[in-house]
Amino acid sequence: MTQVLEDEAAFDARELRLVKAIADAGSITAAALALGYSQPAVSQQLKRLEQRLGVPVVERVGRSVRLTDAGRILARHASAVTTALDAAAGELAELRGLRAARVRLMAFPSASPTVVPKLLADLAERHPGISLTYVEAEPPEAVEAVREDRADIALTFSYPGDRDDPHGSSARGLAVQSVGTDELLAVLPAGHPAAAATALEVAALADDDWIAGCPRCRGHLLELCGRAGFAPRIAFETDNFVAVEGLVAQGIGVATLPRMAVESFPQLPGIAVVPLPAGEQRTLHTVTGRGADRVPAVRATLATLTRLLAASVDGRRGAASARP
Repeated sequence: MTQVLEDEAAFDARELRLVKAIADAGSITAAALALGYSQPAVSQQLKRLEQRLGVPVVERVGRSVRLTDAGRILARHASAVTTALDAAAGELAELRGLRAARVRLMAFPSASPTVVPKLLADLAERHPGISLTYVEAEPPEAVEAVREDRADIALTFSYPGDRDDPHGSSARGLAVQSVGTDELLAVLPAGHPAAAATALEVAALADDDWIAGCPRCRGHLLELCGRAGFAPRIAFETDNFVAVEGLVAQGIGVATLPRMAVESFPQLPGIAVVPLPAGEQRTLHTVTGRGADRVPAVRATLATLTRLLAASVDGRRGAASARP
């Protein structure tokens, strides 16, 4: 019986990566392309794996294939196993003084023109051996990419009271770390009575029409206004930051935007931005696979990202305290 159990467990990291690639790509051909193998080589590797396990890993459905129950079990465990192996390889590379590594980052849209360029420049200067690839994605998609081993790090955000917080059940089993905050600003037409205020309570905008943002931002707007005692009268919805400012500048309505979104492009004429009370902010997070921070390149990228976000917050606080 012991020998049977040992035989059933006889698969290696390459086979796990292969099964995971088939799950991600949906076909043997696409998996072979993603891994840089020939299709016959992949088919032979699968055949050997199935012979050792004694059960099929894939099954044919028409002209395509899908994973069997056994294949899905292997794919489900593959991310954790390959992350651990990558961590070991990274630590050994660090011990040997090797620095070449690739880190896959996903982050939300307003991070693209604000945080990501600084991160790339900083890594190029301090860790030139790290190659960072970047894909823009909203938090739920970025968290799912980490879970499916399509990203090493997701930079995400959440709002207080967020019913659809992607860091809840969907992030179970992953490592979630708070790395900063991003304050919310009221975006008003320049001629609005509250445009000259130094701070603004949301309740003061109860009679205005509103421009709502992305679905999750819209949910937070409803929650924010609900706490202030009113339901916002939403006139338009768009997840385009520039469009939000353009609509506000034309007097169509008012809006709230995170400061990173406001700072991601030159402010349009005809608008004013006013801080909301302290505490009205979103929290920034990094999401990784458990143990991924043991990979030296991932650890260095996380440390750099955290430092840059902290410096950005400190800079804003310094500018705010210097205002008359």
